Amino acid sequence: MHAPVLLVIAHGSRDPRHAATVHALTARVRSLRPGLRVETAFLDFNAPSVPRVLERLNPRGASGGEEVVALPLLLTRAFHAKTDIPSVLREARTRLPRLRIRQAGVLGPSPLLLTALEQRLREAGVTAADRRSTGLVLASAGTTDPEAIAVIAEIARELRHTGWCAVRPAFASANSPGGFPRTADAVRALRADGVDRVAVAPYVVAPGRLPDRIVAGAAEAGADVLSEVLGASPALARLLLARYDEARADRALTLSA
Repeated sequence: MHAPVLLVIAHGSRDPRHAATVHALTARVRSLRPGLRVETAFLDFNAPSVPRVLERLNPRGASGGEEVVALPLLLTRAFHAKTDIPSVLREARTRLPRLRIRQAGVLGPSPLLLTALEQRLREAGVTAADRRSTGLVLASAGTTDPEAIAVIAEIARELRHTGWCAVRPAFASANSPGGFPRTADAVRALRADGVDRVAVAPYVVAPGRLPDRIVAGAAEAGADVLSEVLGASPALARLLLARYDEARADRALTLSA
C-alpha cells in the first residue's frame, strides 16, 4: 500500500508572495520525504482550489480509493480550521465518495514553531545574549476565536521563560474582543515599560495583507528589529510531516479499534 497523499491547504492571498512561500514550503517537505506525494491547494484567491485538487486525486479505475491527509496550513484552530476547511472536505466526501479524506490537526502549538520563530530572529540579528535587554512583540494575524487567542497568549508566556526581558502578544489589525493590541501599540507599551530595544516577530506562515500590517506597525512605532515570516523554514517543514504522521497514526488506531 502506498502512503496517503499529503494535501497542504493554505488560505491564499492576492499577494503573489503568499503562494510562492507556500510552494517553497511544500517543496522543502518533498525534499525531506522523497516519494511522498505532496499537493498544495488554496481556500481562496489562488489556484488550484481544494475541490479541484481533490477531483484530480479522485480514483477513476476499479481499485480502492485514494487516501488523502488534508493538512491546514494554519497556526491555530480558529474559524478556517473549525468551519471553512471541514465544510469543503465534507462536500468533497459527498461528491467523491471513493476518496478517503482525513483532516490533520493545525500546526500549533508546537515547539517546532518556536524553533522556526527563533531562527528568523537570529537571521534578523538577535543573539541569545541580546534577549536580556530586548522586549519581544509576538505579532499574529488576529482572530476573535477564544481558543486561538488563548493559545497565542500561552506561547507568549512560554517565550518569556526563554530569556527575553519582556514579551507581548499583538495582532496585525485593530483590537478584537478579548484580543491583543495592534503591533505598533505593543511596541509602544514595551517602550513605556522602559524597554530600550524591541524586536517584532511575525507569527505568520507567509506574506500577505495582514503580515504587511505587522511590518507597517513595527515601522510606525520604531521597532529596532523585525524578523521575517516563518516561511519555508526547515522546522516548519518538519512540523508539516509530524502532523501528517499523527493523522496517519490516528487512522491506523481507528482501523484497529
